[in-house]
Amino acid sequence: MGGIAFLFSGQGDQFPGMGKELYDKYPAAEEAFQMCDRLRPGTLQQCFSGTAEELKETQNTQPCLFAMELAAAEVLKEKGVTPNAVAGFSLGEVVAATVAGVFDAETGFRLVCQRGRLMQREAEKFDTAMAAVVKLSAEAVEEICGRYTDIYPVNFNCPGNITVSGLASQMPAFSADVKAAGGRALPLKVKGAFHSPFMAEAAEDFAGELAKAKVSQPKISLYSNVTAKPYGDDPAALLAKQIASPVQWEKIIRDMIAGGIDTFIEIGPGKTLTNMIKKIDGTVKAVTVTEYLEELPC
Repeated sequence: MGGIAFLFSGQGDQFPGMGKELYDKYPAAEEAFQMCDRLRPGTLQQCFSGTAEELKETQNTQPCLFAMELAAAEVLKEKGVTPNAVAGFSLGEVVAATVAGVFDAETGFRLVCQRGRLMQREAEKFDTAMAAVVKLSAEAVEEICGRYTDIYPVNFNCPGNITVSGLASQMPAFSADVKAAGGRALPLKVKGAFHSPFMAEAAEDFAGELAKAKVSQPKISLYSNVTAKPYGDDPAALLAKQIASPVQWEKIIRDMIAGGIDTFIEIGPGKTLTNMIKKIDGTVKAVTVTEYLEELPC
């Protein structure tokens, strides 16, 4: 019998009302949300009744997603579901680290609030954007990016799906080049050039925040966005570095599968990671947390 992995999603799938059903139905979810709202008043309001535009702001998106994802993980824990490994996409890696025991829940939430604030600060310095390039190989996307001074391949999601970050002014020409090569560039619902050199100062300052926090070694296998391998002896260094480094998602999933994981539970408000996994390897089970909870006995 194979293992179970919890996968925590990143920005892009957020929507007003996310997590409300969990909050209303499960005491463990209510407790997690209340903890986040106590540390950052207004988090509940933003999650449950904020506008889509409000949730699109990075300094709001990251704490709200952390709250929803931690709440869902606590529900699974209450149901007796224990992961053999965890990973998170971008900000989801902070939730994954928390669930793995690198931080306690309050520290993890405080850190993700700082992370969102720092990344928002950098995003406001430049007019930048992100886009998902589909129907092209990673090598083709890298070649097209190489034609531009300020567009970078940043998220290697799954076959035929690579995210790029860069200056908004260069995106129209880049998108035209992608189309000419047979692909499509789809704008993402985020504000900022995440996981690119535009985030270098945020990564440096987040390292300073991590230096002030109590950081422990993971108690379960925690995969790094930067290396696509389980964490080693310095979790703080990897968590800081990933802000300005590409996310090696496809490699993470393939390494997990090679290590015996055959069930992936996406913990987040959408199904982006579930869809990616199905494109990476259709032989494994990939479900959202909502779907998985529906499978469990009452």
